[in-house]
Amino acid sequence: MMTLLLLLLFLCEAQSRAASKPNFVLLMADDLGIGDPGCYGNKTLRTPNIDRLARGGVKLTQHLAASPLCTPSRAAFMTGRYPVRSGMASQSQVGVFLFSASSGGLPPSEITFAKLLKDQGYSTALIGKWHLGISCHDPGDFCHHPTSHGFDYFHGLPLTNMRDCKLGEGSVFTAAFRLLVLLPMQLIALALLTLVVLKWLGLFRAPPCAFLFLFLLATLLLGLLLGFLHYFRPLNCFLMRNRDITQQPMSYDNLTQRLTADAAHFLRRNAETPFLLVLSFLHMHTALFSSKDFAGKSQHGSYGDAAEEMDWSVGQILDVLDELKLANNTLVYFFSDQGAHVEEVTVKGEVQGGSNGIYKGGKANNWEGGIRVPGIVRWPGVIQAGLEIDEPTSNMDIFPTVAKLAGSPLPQDRVIDGRDLMPLLQMRTQRSEHEFLFHYCNSYLNAVRWHPPNSTSIWKAFFFTPKFSPEGANGCFDTHVCFCYGQYVTYHDPPLLFEISRDPRERNPLTPTSEPRFWEILEAMQEAAARHARTLQDVPNQLSLGNLMWKPWLQLCCSSLGLSCQCDREDQDGRHSP
Repeated sequence: MMTLLLLLLFLCEAQSRAASKPNFVLLMADDLGIGDPGCYGNKTLRTPNIDRLARGGVKLTQHLAASPLCTPSRAAFMTGRYPVRSGMASQSQVGVFLFSASSGGLPPSEITFAKLLKDQGYSTALIGKWHLGISCHDPGDFCHHPTSHGFDYFHGLPLTNMRDCKLGEGSVFTAAFRLLVLLPMQLIALALLTLVVLKWLGLFRAPPCAFLFLFLLATLLLGLLLGFLHYFRPLNCFLMRNRDITQQPMSYDNLTQRLTADAAHFLRRNAETPFLLVLSFLHMHTALFSSKDFAGKSQHGSYGDAAEEMDWSVGQILDVLDELKLANNTLVYFFSDQGAHVEEVTVKGEVQGGSNGIYKGGKANNWEGGIRVPGIVRWPGVIQAGLEIDEPTSNMDIFPTVAKLAGSPLPQDRVIDGRDLMPLLQMRTQRSEHEFLFHYCNSYLNAVRWHPPNSTSIWKAFFFTPKFSPEGANGCFDTHVCFCYGQYVTYHDPPLLFEISRDPRERNPLTPTSEPRFWEILEAMQEAAARHARTLQDVPNQLSLGNLMWKPWLQLCCSSLGLSCQCDREDQDGRHSP
């Protein structure tokens, strides 16, 4: 009887602990601007469900992405660390993964919040976009894959949505095509024309093999271009369920509905156990897409249609939590991985980037428009509804926040840059724990933000800024994104200083004349940057040229017929998570 009683007590205690652990639903938009949701001031884009989430929770108005690009921002979100610490910050112009068969990715040594929660008994799932690598050395090691980083279940796109994934939407490689194919073709044509003219004038008679060589070279370049255009989509734009390809190339038909249904099914299947769901939307990254229920319905073209479809998906998830009576035990977090891509304009002039509101710049730069993103946290009964917090917070803060709530200790063998949000969200403190935040452009320290103790001021100092083009524009339209070094930036000595708390649009840089403490403020920020630099360790660069390039031996393909890679197993495998 005593043994039975002890067993019953143990089971009751275990059940009580499980019940006390909150669930987590983390909703990540891609390239959504802070000026897009209605709750952040948009009057014409309809986002009733995101707005509903904000009314029921806390709206963060100075929520900052740790990087203004997809891959490094997502690495920071998953690990709670600046991406430079994990090697997920590039030293070149290319700051994200462009090929599924790249060998770089989130290192196996990194600890994600999913790993921590899985160790605490949580069921974990990532549905949607990953963009943190797949394999290291061979196509079967899956060392960077979500299932190697703590997620029990993955269904989505291991790379990223891009124009090349959707027929008729153009290519992100247009500039590369011009440099590597069109320019050489023009030079070959000029060489052929020169040889013909010289021969006609009798000044030089080139051997026939010269003409043959130039012709074959032109044919090779053209063949490579056509091969790239033909094979890129199936080789890089595919869906996976766990470690199996289910659709190659992926179809955009009802894609949001399929992923949303799978997310809802995961919630239903795990309603009795603690769970972590990361729903990582493909919206709002180009290529833009939406189902027939949303296409042509918004006031903002294809961008608005996609945004309103994403909002619908948010609503479906919230409805399922209500249906299962889990809302009061679930922390829901909504954010964007970086600001809107303002340079996204089609050749026809259609604006396909979102709104960053009053803020300057956008994706790929560290002006406020590139890093200040929507951030909403809801937990009924625990976090007061309707609050608005203007303290500096970061997407890295989710890591320590969910870890502590789940009862997991933080790793002690590494620096965690995020800070627990709960004291701020529950108004137990009025100040963010971030005195300093460091804004990186790829691997280069671009700016420092300082919120001094016992002060309402927030200072931001730029060591360099991107050269917007054409002159007077609000972005780098000539290069489609802003770059981080060399001829593409302007270096500042002394650093360019703004008081963000008074000048959030970053229009009026301060001077020693306009700010008496100018040199004192800069000295404090530069000392902080130096202290921060001393905490960095040399790590392998996951975004080096060698790790970025396409490696045919790492290519995943759902068929054995060369590079044809055509299959659709989404329906056959079932639409829902196990």
